[in-house]
Amino acid sequence: MLKNLFKDTLQEILEAELDNHLGYKKHSPEGNNTVNTGNSRNGYSKKTLKTRFGETELSVPRDRNAEFEPKIIKKYETTSNQLEEQIIAMYAKGMSTRDIEDHMRDIYGIDVSATMVSNRMVWECK
Repeated sequence: MLKNLFKDTLQEILEAELDNHLGYKKHSPEGNNTVNTGNSRNGYSKKTLKTRFGETELSVPRDRNAEFEPKIIKKYETTSNQLEEQIIAMYAKGMSTRDIEDHMRDIYGIDVSATMVSNRMVWECK
């Protein structure tokens, strides 16, 4: 169950990183005309990540110019660097989902919805 929480959190972070890299959100009209941005989304690559919960398959978003470098999980990394433990530990220590969201923004410069964290933690703990 926690494996799914971690996977979903990482997936959200990767999407937010690409949004930040391109300068517009997914499905935004700004992305329809790549003349303005010079770059656009270009599907996904599969990546298998080893965690303490077993292997997790991620879909890493790509850009057309192949300039996107994920920060949370680097291109050639195959382990999670205890990121899943950090997220679970923050929740277990009683941090609110808002605090976790702020913490992820401060450390990684990305937005993780507090609602998404809350929904996943409640669902996973059942």
